[in-house]
Amino acid sequence: MAGKNKNKRDTEWKEAKKRCCLNAETVQMAKKLGLNPKSLIKNITNKSQGWKKPVYLWIREMYEECYSDSIKTSEKPIRKI
Repeated sequence: MAGKNKNKRDTEWKEAKKRCCLNAETVQMAKKLGLNPKSLIKNITNKSQGWKKPVYLWIREMYEECYSDSIKTSEKPIRKI
C-alpha cells in the first residue's frame, strides 16, 4: 500500500516538473516549502493572467522569503576577540 502511494506521488511530481518547466533544484525547494504538485499545476500562468509569475519564479521567491534569514545568519563571519 505504501509503495503505491509513493509511486503516485512520484508521478505527480514528475508531471508537475514537466508542465511547470521546473528543474530538480526548484522541485526540492517546493517540497521543502510543503507545496504539493497539484498546487503547482494549478498556478501555471495563462495568457490572460499576465500578473502571475511563472511557477519557478514564484517558488524561488517564496523560498528566499522563508529561508533568507537562516542563509544570512549562517554567512556572517565569526569575530575573534
